[in-house]
Amino acid sequence: MSGPDRRIASVSEHPPAVHLVLGEEELLVDRAIADIVGRVRAVAPDADAVPVDRLRAGDASTAELSELLSPSLFAEDRVIVLESAAEAGKDAVSVITAAAADPPEGVVLVVAHSGGGRAKALAPALQKAGAVTHDCAKLTKAAERVEFVRAEFRAVGVRIGGEAVQVLLETVGSDLRELAAACSQLAADTGGKVDAAAVRRYYSGKAEVTGFDVAELAVVGDRPAAMEALRWATDRGVPHVLLADALADSVHTIAKVGSAGRGDPFKLAQQLGMPPWKVKKAQAQARGWNPASIGTALQVVAALNADVKGGAADANYALEHALTRILDLHGAD
Repeated sequence: MSGPDRRIASVSEHPPAVHLVLGEEELLVDRAIADIVGRVRAVAPDADAVPVDRLRAGDASTAELSELLSPSLFAEDRVIVLESAAEAGKDAVSVITAAAADPPEGVVLVVAHSGGGRAKALAPALQKAGAVTHDCAKLTKAAERVEFVRAEFRAVGVRIGGEAVQVLLETVGSDLRELAAACSQLAADTGGKVDAAAVRRYYSGKAEVTGFDVAELAVVGDRPAAMEALRWATDRGVPHVLLADALADSVHTIAKVGSAGRGDPFKLAQQLGMPPWKVKKAQAQARGWNPASIGTALQVVAALNADVKGGAADANYALEHALTRILDLHGAD
């Protein structure tokens, strides 16, 4: 999972002098910076006396950067956070690169960089110079969001099942700040007993129709209900990516379970690496599918994945077209 680089071993050690916070996931960026600041203050003689200076490198002049990055008279501990470094100009990049190569005594330099922008080359230059990299890339895959939720609960000593994770993602959405807040609330309010029923109880009103609702109706061939559910979901603002992920997950699960043949869901669950409830549901859904139709459906959801991530001019149309094709394929010879 994305997060602070684990090369920072313990709070008893002074953090390295240069850090690259790389990526655009705001929650992870904020957490990485807070973690670095916390580690600097943890080893400082007076934690409250450690200043944190923040400057948008993309807007700053070279004079402002040079003044901020110049050595202080007493070499006291301080943290300098340069934000929007991807938009820094050529001269500003030179100042930042020079400071990273030879940081002033007592300074911990943190450069927040999206990974792109006009100063795209700054990120690899800092890595080459030895900056500790904190991966804060956007979590675009369903599996990454699942792992994020699991990690949030693990951090507070709570175990959560796969069904509960899926329900949480569908009802709360893909925004990491909202997911983190939901995980924290559920862990506190349920005494650590977080299951699918608890998630529905707390968040049932947040999203009347979820991506998994749409997907389940599609793979069993219920055309009127599936099309209506899709319209409700898009009207309520369920993200296109979540809808596409849910449809892909259902199709992939049917393909995986169908290819394993009939059998005890509990034994197949171990073999396939998925929970028994999911295997049992997919076995029932697989009755309307054959190898040819499910193979075509896999191609449909793969194309949809690209469409909702920028490949299509109209993501709503792409979703409706893909859903129609899935419905057409169900029960086909």
